[in-house]
Amino acid sequence: MNRSIPFEIFRYAAILLALSVTLIPTLWMASMAFKPIAEWSATGADLTWWPKAPTLDNFRFIFGTSTSDLIVALDRTAGKPILSSLLSAVFGTIIAMVCGTSAAYGLSRFGSGQNLPLALIQLRLFPPMAVMIPVMIMSAFFGLVDTWWGLALIYGIVTLPFAFWLMKTFFDDMPREIEDAALVEGCSRMRVFMKITLPMMRPALASSALFVFILNWSDYLIALLLTTREWVTIPVYMASLSSSMTGQLYGAKAALGLIAAVPPVIMGIAIQKHLVRGLTFGALKQ
Repeated sequence: MNRSIPFEIFRYAAILLALSVTLIPTLWMASMAFKPIAEWSATGADLTWWPKAPTLDNFRFIFGTSTSDLIVALDRTAGKPILSSLLSAVFGTIIAMVCGTSAAYGLSRFGSGQNLPLALIQLRLFPPMAVMIPVMIMSAFFGLVDTWWGLALIYGIVTLPFAFWLMKTFFDDMPREIEDAALVEGCSRMRVFMKITLPMMRPALASSALFVFILNWSDYLIALLLTTREWVTIPVYMASLSSSMTGQLYGAKAALGLIAAVPPVIMGIAIQKHLVRGLTFGALKQ
């Protein structure tokens, strides 16, 4: 028993070290978000880890309520980009999960469309720019450029392969005998799917939805090409935060990055009771 104590100490020390290194960028972003311009624009020995005079000016600035004369006024605030990211990411996730889950269940249970998995994954095999050129042309033809619903539709299509492959693995690991017993009792296939299969798939749905949502939420390339001004997302808006006087507005970017980290964290906390089980679903076999 005593022989394992040094090993446990070493193991926990290694975990804490890895966690500390991983959290350094996040801590630096959080510190930068509350620094005044004189501190986050400093260099060399004047640069400090923690703000000497914490302020909310960076948050006020991105929402257009700052009274500081050291930063130029923005031509647009962060309110609409945040709304655009929320709408496009949420509805894109819903589209991907509904279509991906339905396709995964049909293929897992009925075995039809054996070429469907390869056809779906082909979307991710091409270089992004090769795919985006026809997507931009079609979006312009249907009037979907610079609209959040057009962005949500593209997000749903692009992340559909991830939702499909994740859910298919979960459906393959679920025993079919449970559904067969319900069918014998007189339940229809649709009722079995809605009342039995989906409730049992809650952990899998939660973990897959979180993964797809993070992909949509953090996208830059698609939003850059399909939005021009009205419905730009947080990553595109963040890239535009600069001025001729101070260069890159690192404090404002850090403040916006801190805000952007909130929805995935809230979603993760909300589904945490399903998340661990969903990530390990099917890992242990009987």
